[in-house]
This record gives sequence, C-alpha cells and structure tokens, in this order.
Amino acid sequence: MSYRQRLSLLVFIDSFIVFTSIFFSRFLLSADFDVITLPLVVSSITLLVSHHVFSFVYKLYKKAWEHASIGELIFIVKATTYSLITVACVQQLIIHDIYFRLLAVTWMLHMILIGGSRFCWRIIRNTYIKKSVVKKRTLIVGAGSAGTMLVRQLFKNNDAEMFPVGFIDDNVKIHNLDILGIPVIGGIERIEQAVKELNIDNIIIAIPSLSKKELNHIFQECTKTNAKTQTLPKLEDLVSGKLSVNHFMDVQVEDLLGRDPIDLDIESISGYITNKVVLVTGAGGSIGSEICRQISKFTPQMLILLGHGENSIYSIEMELKDLYEAASIEFITEIADIQDVKKMISIMNKYHPDVVYHAAAHKHVPLMERNPEEAFKNNVIGTMNVAIAASQSAVDTFVMISTDKAVNPTSVMGATKRMAEMVIQDMDRNSSTKFVAVRFGNVLGSRGSVIPRFKQQIVKGGPVSVTHPDMIRYFMTIPEASRLVIQAGALARGGEIFVLDMGEPVKIVDLAKNLIKLSGNSLEEIGIEFTGMRPGEKLFEELLNSDEINEKQVYPKIYIGKTSELYMEEIKEMISNYTTLDKENLRSQLLNLANSQVISIPKKLISIV
Repeated sequence: MSYRQRLSLLVFIDSFIVFTSIFFSRFLLSADFDVITLPLVVSSITLLVSHHVFSFVYKLYKKAWEHASIGELIFIVKATTYSLITVACVQQLIIHDIYFRLLAVTWMLHMILIGGSRFCWRIIRNTYIKKSVVKKRTLIVGAGSAGTMLVRQLFKNNDAEMFPVGFIDDNVKIHNLDILGIPVIGGIERIEQAVKELNIDNIIIAIPSLSKKELNHIFQECTKTNAKTQTLPKLEDLVSGKLSVNHFMDVQVEDLLGRDPIDLDIESISGYITNKVVLVTGAGGSIGSEICRQISKFTPQMLILLGHGENSIYSIEMELKDLYEAASIEFITEIADIQDVKKMISIMNKYHPDVVYHAAAHKHVPLMERNPEEAFKNNVIGTMNVAIAASQSAVDTFVMISTDKAVNPTSVMGATKRMAEMVIQDMDRNSSTKFVAVRFGNVLGSRGSVIPRFKQQIVKGGPVSVTHPDMIRYFMTIPEASRLVIQAGALARGGEIFVLDMGEPVKIVDLAKNLIKLSGNSLEEIGIEFTGMRPGEKLFEELLNSDEINEKQVYPKIYIGKTSELYMEEIKEMISNYTTLDKENLRSQLLNLANSQVISIPKKLISIV
C-alpha cells in the first residue's frame, strides 16, 4: 500500500469515527436523538476539522502502527484531548454553553475507537500472522535489560526466525513471573530441563557483560542439550552501535578459554614505544602480526615488519596501512632471513630501532623432530644473529618470544627455545641492551595450533583426532598474549624471563568436544579418535621448572622466573659442529644441553628476584 493510499484510508476511518462517536454520544445521553440541532452540527464539524489538524500536528498519519507502543498511545491521547478542547471553546463562543457530558463521552469513544483502529493491526499481526510462520522456539538466558530488549525486537520483527518462549535468570525474585508475556522458568541449572519441556530449538545468551568464566559455565549447561547456542554481541559493540541486540553470534572457543582482559599500564608502554622506532621479526606470523597491531595503537614513529614470507608480510603491511592511514606511522617492510647475520646487522644499522620484538621461530613440534638442524639454525643461531645485531646497533630493549615447551623440554622445538633463552640472557650480561624473554603456552588460533586443525576435521565430517585422552595444555588468545608481551617489555630491566599466567590448563579432549558442540554437531555425528602421542610431545606443559618458581607477580598475570646456568660454551661448540651430526645425535645433544639444571642467578637479576 502506497503512502497516499494509506493516508486516505486513515483519514476516512478517522472521519467516520469522529461523526459516529459524537452522534452515538448524543444517543446515549438523550432520547431526542432524531432531532439534529445546531449545536450538534457545529460540534461535529469543529471536531472533524480539529481532529485532522491535531493528527497532522502529532504525525498520527505517519506512524508505523504495526510497531506501536506507549509513545504512540500518548500522541493519540494528546490529539483527541486537544480536539475536544477546541470543540468546547467553539461551543462557548457560538452557543455560549459547553456540553461537558457529551464531550466526555465523545472523548472516551474517540480513545477506544481511534486507539483500537491503530492497535488492531499490531494485534492481528502478532496473534495471527506470526503464528502462521514456523519459527524456532527460543530460550533466552538473561531477563535483564538486554534480554527484554531482545524479546521486544523478536516480537516486532515479523521476519525473525526465532520466537521467545521462556527466560532463564539466576535472580530468584523474578522466578515464576512473566516478563512481556514470557515466563521466567528458573536459574541456570534449569536450562536442560527447560529445553526438554518447552521443546526448545535455540538458546540465546543475552547477558553482554558476562565474564569469560561465567559464559563458560552457562555454555557447559547448554551443551547438555541439543539446542543451538548463540550470544548477543559484546557490550562495547552494542554501546558503540557497531552491532544491534538482534545480531546473534555463535559462541567461539576463544570466548570459553580466554580470560577477561586486564588493563595495561598505558603510560609505561607509551614511554618506550610512542614516537620510537620498533622492529618486529616474524611480523607475518600469528603472534608477530598481532604484536604489530597492538604496537600501532601506541603510534611509534616507525614500525619495521621483518619476515621471511613475502605474502604474509605484504598482508600485514596493507592491513596496518589501511587501519592507521590517518596516523603518522611509517611502516617499513624487510624480507629477510634471521639466519643471515650480515643482513640482520645491515638492517639494524640502517634503522637503529629502539625496541626489537623477536617473534620469528620454527614452532611446529612434530616437524622439528624430523628436522632438528633447521630448528637449531632458526631458533638458536637465528636468535643469536638478531641479538648480536641489536646489541651492536645499541637497541634499548630486546624482547624474545619463548614458550612453555622450553621447560624440561622433551622436543627439539622446546630444547632450541630454551637454548635461545640462554643466548638472550648471556647477551644481557655483556651488552647495554636490555635483553628479556617472554614465555607462554599455546595460543588460540595460531598457525599450526590444534584448534584450526580440529575445525578442518569437523567441516569434513570427522573424526576429530586427539593424541591422548589425558593430554592437557595452557591456552591464551593471540591479542592477550601480544598485549602482555608488550607490557613485559615496559617492565624489562634486563636478563629476565617473564612468564605469563596462562590460567587453568585445558584437556585437549574437552576442547575437541566443545568445538564439536559449537559447530552445531553432536559427538556421535563427528566422533573423537585417539591417535597416540607424537614424537617430542608431553602429556602436560609447564611454565616454570621447580627451580625457577618465583611466586610474586611483577604485574597482573606476569611473573619473573628465576634463571638457570647458561651453557654458552657448549652452545657455541654445537654451533660449530652441528653440521657434522646426524639428526638423532643432534636431537640427543640438544635435549641433554637444554635439560641441564645447574641453578645460578645472574648478577643483574639479584636485586629483583
């Protein structure tokens, strides 16, 4: 229906109501209804004109009445009241008398008939049209402002696929009450029972302010059912207007395993990054690229993206230039191999960076077991090359990314990273540059990590392959790990191994089950297959050796580990002779050296550990 047709229809309906109401009022108040008097004619014409005038003033003919609410009802009251006041004034001027009873009854009939004519479409639409469309029965977790707003949106939107049938909320004061006609069934523990009793298809978690721990608890209750579980957008996205309340999002594994964000010490970070020259090795990798994103927020003067893979470096360069086009940051790319010491020295001398983040490394455990010489060249010799070049260029702070696999290593990758830590700590003893390492566990979604592999297997229909039912790992999101790495750089005095608090360890098999559920499949459909532990793997990882533990946090979620003896002579000897060793002998020597545990605190650390 066009606007003109709609306007004509409403004007005709209102005109009919105006005449009908005033004549019907006269009929109710007087037996002489068949006598049409002058006061009645004057009042009728005045009422008709004034009603249309006030209807246009309050835009009653422009309202979308299928979405009408209290606000629209108030406008009807105003238009009706003012039109009757106008009639009273005209009666006083022309007839010198006001027919109060007639006007009062007419006002009530106006309210009933005009209000009813407007709201009847919404009633028909909600009661009959919506019921004719098959919709998914939906359980709303959270009966607060977000949950009630969501229900209103679902009721208003005829195209919505979901129909709310119940609330779940831990507030016992509202249990067994109705909110917007929807019953509040009970607390979180009632989710499984409610899904069965109400035949629920979908569950919407409508509490944007939930902590990660609380969300995980609710989701675990939801996984006991076959209903699909989704959430509302994050609170900051709702407040900023980036997303609306009816933009549902699938629960991500990062939402369940990640921790709540911590506040960074912006002042200390700005002090060593803002307007400075920063170089990141491995800038195209998962951690390196995220470090670049986080650093760019602090507007360095220049950010040098160094990496071996041209495609990944090009990708992060374009992304940063698009995001920070208005900022005065100079983004420089260098395609280089950290195993080339001359190139590393040349780059450092060319740009003279103030801060270096060394994220370049070989990290895939099974692959490095089969190629120990490559792990040694990249993770140990490459780290030494970058460190030497940084020292010669008088870099202020050098931060190396390490791993929990460096603790009591059973793999080549872990052993080489432990030796790289030794190299960094030795360089700190003999250089004005502050050399530190940051050690953390597995990163959610990083290249080569278990989660992308699980997702691929689920897409193919399974089974999901898990090496051992008892294998556990620490997990951290890429943004959180990168932020804490940058914060650790601000805390650096030189020689520390910073250890990030990884929270509670997670069973890999539980992680696989959650991913299967999140994908909308059942464990029976996908299945889990145990393949056995791979070479170099451990059932569990450690962030600190028993001799390294220093329980005091230097910053929320950041510890400083005590350090062990540095076997630099043995490392230098291995650098000279590793090409003469076969893979098995090289692997054996790497593990033996990395697992030596003679404890010694470097002089530079005595004052802080």
